[in-house]
Amino acid sequence: MASRKDKKGRVLRKGESFRITDEMYVYAYTDPFGKRRYIYSKDLVKLREKEEKLKRDQMDGIDSYVAGNADLNFLFDRYMSIKTELRVSTKANYQEMYDRYVRNEFGKKKIGEIKFSDILFFYNYLITEKNLHIGSVQYIQRLIRPSLELAVRDNVIRGNPANGVIQQLKKKTEGGSAYVRHALTLEQQRAFLSFIDENPLYNRWKPLFTLLIGTGCRIGEVVGLRWEDVDMEKRVIDINHSLFYFAGRRNKTAQKWVVNEPKTEAGKRVIPMVDTVYTALVEEKSRQDEEGIVCKTKIDEMTGFIFCNRFNEIYTPESINRELRRIIENHNATEEVRAVKERREAVLLPHFTCHHLRHTFCTRLCEADVHIKVIQTIMGHKDIQTTMDIYAEVTEWKKKESLNEVFNEMKLF
Repeated sequence: MASRKDKKGRVLRKGESFRITDEMYVYAYTDPFGKRRYIYSKDLVKLREKEEKLKRDQMDGIDSYVAGNADLNFLFDRYMSIKTELRVSTKANYQEMYDRYVRNEFGKKKIGEIKFSDILFFYNYLITEKNLHIGSVQYIQRLIRPSLELAVRDNVIRGNPANGVIQQLKKKTEGGSAYVRHALTLEQQRAFLSFIDENPLYNRWKPLFTLLIGTGCRIGEVVGLRWEDVDMEKRVIDINHSLFYFAGRRNKTAQKWVVNEPKTEAGKRVIPMVDTVYTALVEEKSRQDEEGIVCKTKIDEMTGFIFCNRFNEIYTPESINRELRRIIENHNATEEVRAVKERREAVLLPHFTCHHLRHTFCTRLCEADVHIKVIQTIMGHKDIQTTMDIYAEVTEWKKKESLNEVFNEMKLF
């Protein structure tokens, strides 16, 4: 029987054919499940390159059909379905973060098409265009990398393209310092609290932000704080739980609060009240008693929450960060005008979130040379390396400041 040939007279191999209608080369094969599959190319040489890759994949047990048709969203959802050990709040956090930043764009990429450079480019996009800091990108990496690792273990892809991406991302600037979550300077901290105190639009927020910046608590710990967790006589705050708000981005009816106990023993802690925090809580209690304010929120039999909105319901972390953005914008606009009138340099506030206030508190402790183990205990850091990273950042800054002071005093230049 004569061999089949294409229009250029080249002999076609078994499984290959040439479609005259669209001048397309086709290779037909049967997958491990007995289903007929096809690969296509306008060029015979490129088709055979695909054939060779397919054969290598088949030899190694790689499922090329799944890799070429299933997207990252499918893989992430599959990964989440088998993570049955996750806490409800953790799972909701993962889902929320993925849905917000990955699902509608990068999540639609086919598994087999995702390359290392694609993920690196995507993370750079999140930082430069979406204004995410490196911590948030690392959080997203903790969702994407294990999802792709699942595909590796299922023999869908050969290697994990997410491996090493964060390390490469940090190398893009010397020492990886471009994306550090910086604390407010002492001058910025004072300007922020002073502006809230003096502005009638925002002074009701001062107790909450004073507590955040004066205790280093996480936002979930602060919104979940009850009057019974505060001992005004001993001047201590008992951190024994936190609240997580599941926003239900894809399903508004799924919005709910979840009570979390600390994941580790380090998270359970008693924090001493500094004078400013004590005064802020005394004033807040007096105001609530005078105005007859009682928080109506009840979560898993928990009541008596300290901070509540005008509807006497507790604040969501998102609403607090939203108000924080308004305060920053208003402060900077006011400060620029005032600085011009007073012929001085304006003290402008950078964009920051509630978590930056936690970082700011830790930084103040480091600047005061508080023992690192004491800082770890107050902050509730499970890993002392987290504390040491902040300490190292402060030490580097103090070293530069000291050197500048010496050179300025000696007038060497």
